[in-house]
Amino acid sequence: MKKSFDLIIKHGLIFDGSGGEPVISDIAVKDDRIFAVGTFSDNDAETIIPAAGLAVAPGFIDSHAHSDFTLIADNRAEGKLFQGVTTEINGNCGMSAAPLYGKAVERREDDLKELGISERWNSVMEYRELIEKIGLALNTAMLIGHGNIRGSVLGYDNREPSATELSHMKYLLETSIQEGGIGLSTGLIYPPGIYSSTDELAALAGVLKPHGLIYTSHMRSEGTSLLESLQELIVISRAAGIKSHISHIKTAGEQNWHKCDAAISLIMAAREEGMEISCDRYPYIASSTDLDSLLPSWAFEGGNEDELQRLRSGELRLKIRQELLEKAKNRAYWERIIISSVVSPSKAWMEGMTIPEISEQLACDEIETVLTLLLEEKLRVGAIFLSMSEDNLRKFLSLPFCSIGSDSSARCFDGPTRLGKPHPRTFGTFPRFFGKYMRGERLMPLTEAIRRATMLPAKIFGLTGRGQIKKGYSADIVIFDPDTISDRATFEDPFLKPAGVPYVLVNGAVAVWEGELIKKFSGRMLTR
Repeated sequence: MKKSFDLIIKHGLIFDGSGGEPVISDIAVKDDRIFAVGTFSDNDAETIIPAAGLAVAPGFIDSHAHSDFTLIADNRAEGKLFQGVTTEINGNCGMSAAPLYGKAVERREDDLKELGISERWNSVMEYRELIEKIGLALNTAMLIGHGNIRGSVLGYDNREPSATELSHMKYLLETSIQEGGIGLSTGLIYPPGIYSSTDELAALAGVLKPHGLIYTSHMRSEGTSLLESLQELIVISRAAGIKSHISHIKTAGEQNWHKCDAAISLIMAAREEGMEISCDRYPYIASSTDLDSLLPSWAFEGGNEDELQRLRSGELRLKIRQELLEKAKNRAYWERIIISSVVSPSKAWMEGMTIPEISEQLACDEIETVLTLLLEEKLRVGAIFLSMSEDNLRKFLSLPFCSIGSDSSARCFDGPTRLGKPHPRTFGTFPRFFGKYMRGERLMPLTEAIRRATMLPAKIFGLTGRGQIKKGYSADIVIFDPDTISDRATFEDPFLKPAGVPYVLVNGAVAVWEGELIKKFSGRMLTR
């Protein structure tokens, strides 16, 4: 006899994602939807999940992810599913999977080769077709990277676009939106975004307004010029008449920690004016990006090969050294930088070590270590930067419009994405947020913590029908133990599963059962 439902979650403490008080009840799932919340018989479904004593919540939405290519290389997404993440917002920091044309294609070629990806594509539509072909273990939504658009039209030159080029950039953004993009992202410390003007960004942001889409930004500065960068984001948002989102909000560098309250005041003033401004944050005081982000902006101009030529030039290398000496006046600066990944197996011993520790082994100073390493590894060096304040982290996490984002890619415990020693946020962001800051430090009640990881990001990014336990909504559900959920990943050993997340559903299909991965590949690419 055919059962009424595919699956029933029994006797769970249900948090609907809105921030309201939980109820003990059952959830019936049919096809990919939540059919109802109520009381059901075990005989009504093929599969029963016993959830007594556990929290049942909407699947966590990672507000800031970088899985654009790792999902192609390995679609299991273990590191995210084991945390309870069912949806990622990708294409952040100006870098998305598409569009890719001209110089932007060349820029990504090494990434694709390193991950063993043989497929190639140009447009958002072609990327979507590839995703649908290979299948996904979780859902993904794509912001369109400004770096992709500028790189495709202008390359990596330090100049303003002509009127014709700007029109081409707008057309490329409009086309990418029509093909499934959910907004525009910028990365204004990276080439080519670093060369863009406020007027250029405002013009592109204007393309978003008729679609009601969002502008997100890794701002021009998160330290020395933090407040000026916030003001630029507000100017762009106001000029275009759109909502905006601050990527991984922070105050980087101890000399800038005091700016936290002023930054929050700027945002609050804009919100009181009626502007929609939100942010995301990961629950760590260390960031992670490419090691060459330390270099002066002029060193990036023209693309990777031009950057490498400058590192080979005695005169220009000396100029870079002099500028780095101004930035790094003591050993403590370098002690806060840890190498997370290199390409050459012969240098794998450096992974997990600080710049001074490596310098001692190489018998040279820290700047020489950095410049030589970048040259020998052809710039493909990842690093972790210990530059933030715990007090400021708590302040940002406490903002009611701050969602949770890992700033990491989906990786697996084996295969092509097990590379280097990535930031532990890759495997620990959401369990750490709930275990350390919600339960351990009582930063907010569980109801509010769940809202930040579910309904809030769904609203920010326009993911309709997701982010809540509600009749008719997509059955993206996480079942976890609020008393034991915690991260295990460390800087020394990041490839460790978190604790306390026994069940995860993606679009109604079980993806994690009793803590073990089920290869269902029921994820989708979500569009506006």
